Amino acid sequence: MNSEPNNTHIKKADSKEYSVEDSTQPKSPFKGDLEGLGLKILVTGANGQLGNEMRIVARSSADTYIFTDVNEVEGQETTYLDITDLEAIRKMVKEQNVDAIVNCAAWTNVDACETDEKLAALAERLNADAPANLAQAMKEVDGLLIQISTDYVFGKEPYNTPCKEDQQGTPTGVYGTTKLHGEQAIMASGCQHIIIRTAWLYSEFGKNFCKTMLNLTATKPSLKVVFDQCGTPTYALDLANAITTIIEDYKKHLNLRRAGEYLYPKTGIYHFSNEGVCSWYDFTKMIQQIALELGYYDNRTPQEPLPLRETGEGLSLCDIQPCHSNEFPSPVTRPAYSVLDKTKIKETFGVKVPYWTDSLKKCITNIHMNQGV
Repeated sequence: MNSEPNNTHIKKADSKEYSVEDSTQPKSPFKGDLEGLGLKILVTGANGQLGNEMRIVARSSADTYIFTDVNEVEGQETTYLDITDLEAIRKMVKEQNVDAIVNCAAWTNVDACETDEKLAALAERLNADAPANLAQAMKEVDGLLIQISTDYVFGKEPYNTPCKEDQQGTPTGVYGTTKLHGEQAIMASGCQHIIIRTAWLYSEFGKNFCKTMLNLTATKPSLKVVFDQCGTPTYALDLANAITTIIEDYKKHLNLRRAGEYLYPKTGIYHFSNEGVCSWYDFTKMIQQIALELGYYDNRTPQEPLPLRETGEGLSLCDIQPCHSNEFPSPVTRPAYSVLDKTKIKETFGVKVPYWTDSLKKCITNIHMNQGV
């Protein structure tokens, strides 16, 4: 991986590569007519769950995507960028002529930053200071920042109706507090921004609840999963598609600048998850049910434990039982009810939101198809 931006190659949807030193590279629409040109979009945290899904949706986009991260993954074209370094961000934005940033990077180890002061400080740098840097960089070039936030900004106040965007943030721990600080820094910067709070993110990539439960239900005779925390799972691919819908809307706005409408009028906070409501227990039961229907357990290698347990009546699947949160003590109190109201994003951008079990089946199907690959 080469950390020098001026040696980076950027892959477009047509699979062509353009060197940043190549004079034939498409120019930013800010410098001329938008017709026929795409935006230059920088994606941070590109090797995480959402970042990998952004790579997938970028393949069919007319825009040019620059995928950045501080970690290298074999087979992934990635440009090094430390988003805690404002000057490094400014340099890349200038050299790459960036029009918009999608920030998928964050510190997400919720428990660790509750018990370790150094990790808590790191969480503040990544979740609050870094978004402030990105906002400043976009403010200076009149660009757009799309920031991914979390349902963990809620939780201290009890409620049983879906959380709306204008609801006061009441985080219960360090992680939620730092993410809320990031939101506040972006809004204070005055840059054009879209803040998307999401929840219970999962995908085919990295470590997440869906993949963990697929493994545990395939290798354990029994499991206990909490049933007193309710929310809605979010398939990262659905979120990536929502982000591209917003980007397309922003491109339409750029054409209106000639008519005197300068600032993006849809700047603000939005919520996105899949539709529906479930507990972690329900989520696990559905993961097992879909995996069974797809034959996921049938394709385990002979070296892996069978997804069955011996009972007096023969063999049966992993026994999943509900339990209370206090049976699994944690350094942080997680939101008991963090269902997100998605009315605003649907009405503002026309975003289509799939039902959570439909998206879960798509994800597990993809995981199943790639078993052993």
